[in-house]
Formats: sequence, C-alpha cells, structure tokens
Amino acid sequence: MEQFTQLVDQVSSFVWNNLLLFLLVGTGILFSIRTRFVQVRKFGEGFRRLVGSFSLNGEKAGKDGMSSFQALTTAIAAQVGTGNIAGCATALYSGGPGAIFWMWLSAFFGMSTNYGEAVLAQTYRKVDADGEVLGGPVYYIKARFPGLFGKYMAGFFSLAIIFALGFTGNMVQSNSIGQAFETAFHIPPLYVGLVIAAICAFTFIGGVKRIASLTEKLVPLMALFYMVGGIIVLCINRGELLPAIRSIFVGAFNPQAVVGGAAGIGVRQAMRYGVARGLFSNEAGMGSTPHAHALAKVKRPQDQGHMAIISVFIDTFVVLTMTALVILTSGQLQVGVEGAPQGTALAQAAFSKAFGPFGNAFVAVCLFFFAFSTIIGWYFFGEVNVKTLFGKKATKVYAVIVVLFIVLGSFLKVQLVWNLSDLFNGLMVFPNLIALLALSGVVAKAAREQEKNPAEKK
Repeated sequence: MEQFTQLVDQVSSFVWNNLLLFLLVGTGILFSIRTRFVQVRKFGEGFRRLVGSFSLNGEKAGKDGMSSFQALTTAIAAQVGTGNIAGCATALYSGGPGAIFWMWLSAFFGMSTNYGEAVLAQTYRKVDADGEVLGGPVYYIKARFPGLFGKYMAGFFSLAIIFALGFTGNMVQSNSIGQAFETAFHIPPLYVGLVIAAICAFTFIGGVKRIASLTEKLVPLMALFYMVGGIIVLCINRGELLPAIRSIFVGAFNPQAVVGGAAGIGVRQAMRYGVARGLFSNEAGMGSTPHAHALAKVKRPQDQGHMAIISVFIDTFVVLTMTALVILTSGQLQVGVEGAPQGTALAQAAFSKAFGPFGNAFVAVCLFFFAFSTIIGWYFFGEVNVKTLFGKKATKVYAVIVVLFIVLGSFLKVQLVWNLSDLFNGLMVFPNLIALLALSGVVAKAAREQEKNPAEKK
C-alpha cells in the first residue's frame, strides 16, 4: 500500500507540476483577455443577480431545469467542501503561506474560465425524449468535435469525472468528516461514514428536485455559520492578522523567508499546492460545475455566466481565505514538519486555539455540512455522465457504488485518498480544457454581445 501511495503521488505530481499548473492558469488568462476581463466588468452584474434571485424556498426543480439561484447553489455546494478547510490546511502545510497567493491568482483567472464553462453549458445543453434538460462538457465537446475524436474525448471525460468526483472525490469528503469527528467526538470514522452514506442515499433517491431544494437552503446557512465563526476567531487573533497577510505575499515569491530554509519549500512547490488545492476547491476549468449551470432557467447564457463568476469568488476569496487567515493567525502552522498537524487536524488546532475544546466540534460540524453538500453536488455531476454513457437505468448502480465509496473513504489513509483525487481531477481536466480552448471564440462572442445589448437583462 505504501508503494502504491508513492506511485500515485509521483504520477499526480508529474501531471500537476509539468502540465496542469500552466494549462489551467493559461486558459484563465486567455479567457480573461478574450472576454476583456469579464470577471471584473460583470462582477457587479453577477452580484446583483445573486441578491435578486436569493431564496431559501424557490421554485421546484423539474425535468425542465432549476432556477438560476438553485443552479448556483448546486454549483457552490460542490465547490465549497473539504477543500475549503482540509484542502486549504494541506496547501499551507505543504506549500507554506505563499500557496494562498497562488490560489487567489488562479481563482481570479478561473472566474473567467468558469464564466466560459457556464455560457457553453447553457449554449449546448440538450432536451432528451422525456423532456429532461441535460448539459455539461460532454455536450459542448461533442458539438465542437462531432466525429469519433469528440465521441471518444467525451467518453473519456465522462469516465474521468465519474471516478474523480463520484468515487475518489467523495472518498476525500467522507475521509475528512471521519477524521474531524474522531478528533472532536472520538467516534470511529467507519460509523461516521455509515451515517453519511445513509443520509446521502436518501437524498440521491429524491433526484434533482430534492438536490436543488436542499442546496438552496443548506449552502447559504452553512456558509454564514462558518463565516461568523471565522470572524470571531480573527477578532480574537487580530494582532496577528496583518503579519498573516504579509506572510501570504512574501511566501509566494520567497517561501524560505517565511518558513525557513529547513522546510525546503520553493516557489514552484507553493505554486503547485496553491493551484492544485485551489482547483480542488473552486473547480474552475475542471468541467464539473457546468452540469449545474446548464440547468438554470435564464434568458441568455451570459446571465448564468455572471452567476458562475460569483461562485468562484465565494468559494476562494471568501470561504477559503477565511480558513487560511484563521490558521495563519493561530500560530499552529508548522510547514513540512514531520508529525505536525495537517489537513483537518491543522484546521481544528487553529480554531481550538481561540475556541478551546469547542474548536474541534465547530470544525467537525462545518466539515460535515460542507462535505455533505459537496457529495450531493458531485453525485449529481457524475450521474449526468452515467446517463450519457450507460443510460438512465445505470444510475441506480452508480448510486450504490457512490454510497460504498463514501463508507470506504471514511477510514482510509488520508494521503492515499488525496493523491488519488488529485490524479483523477487532473485527468478529467484535459478534455474539458481542449474543448474550452477550441470554443473560446463562442465565449468571447457571447461577452461582446452582452456589451452591444446591455439593456437585454432578465
């Protein structure tokens, strides 16, 4: 098992360090330029749409799609997960404070990538014979590459996302919850995994209606609860706030000045962990959230694109940044030190510094809701691709396998689970990026049309 873990880590590191690190940021830069930085120009429009459509009990989702807000919260449910707590802590431990800067930078460009994904998902979505709306990368991949190449590339993407999110990704979610509850309440991770699996199975049975209804209520409440707790901690640690922010910027370009030479952290490592964990958190360019945005009932594809910009902002610049600042102001971070807290344990140690014994419980409860919502979102994304590859009847088998992986992930070794997730995340990105780059002109045209007809707003 140790040798297998090392092998997966080596392959994952090669994919990320030599390929995706540059491709993802490069795609974001290209989309930013071609859309004339839509993430800046239309940020206010996206925020106004978010406020205007806010509802904890909106319309019922059905075969013909979801409300724009439900699609947004389903996307955010998938984005705001253990990556915002355990993933952030792992990036800090492995890449130092500077990793957060590279998270911010990749997320800034990723906002334009996510805009493009939502626009394309809306543009190329389909309605099947039963009147059900379906959309996502598979559909815009096939539209751009109608021959065998497109068919095989779409099939590869579908298989990769089923493994990356439905299986290994959800193992990460349950793994982090299991660790957190063991630390806080001394409950064996397996028991926690069984409870999570049972709740998820009940939600899966309800289909898209139950998922949309759940996420529109759960996402705003869980985010508010976590942010209030984080703000309280930062008020307690206010004397360390400015040094923490300074360490992020200094550590991005001179990591050893922050963590010391003994840790062996370089700029490349800070970038690698910042971008990798940032992608795992906000999923920009990964090809996952377009499945939710495709179902939004909006007047024009650009309308949901603006909402997609806000989802990345909330995930990275709000929730993930809160975790980073709490950890950095707590003094609990020991970069690269063998045996030092990392992952969920590091986040719990940081909150416990301010809250005492309640800190462990606070993180455990937040992780439960974050990870649960992500499992629901990722299940849905995988289900769309199962339908595409194997038909609707296969979704029942898929649901059973996901439930089993949730239980399995709850007690596996954390490093192996993260490495597997990193690897499959990387594999699913390639076909999506190829299609995004090939269709960048469509996205650029959509952004220009919005400028020519600014009065056409829903």
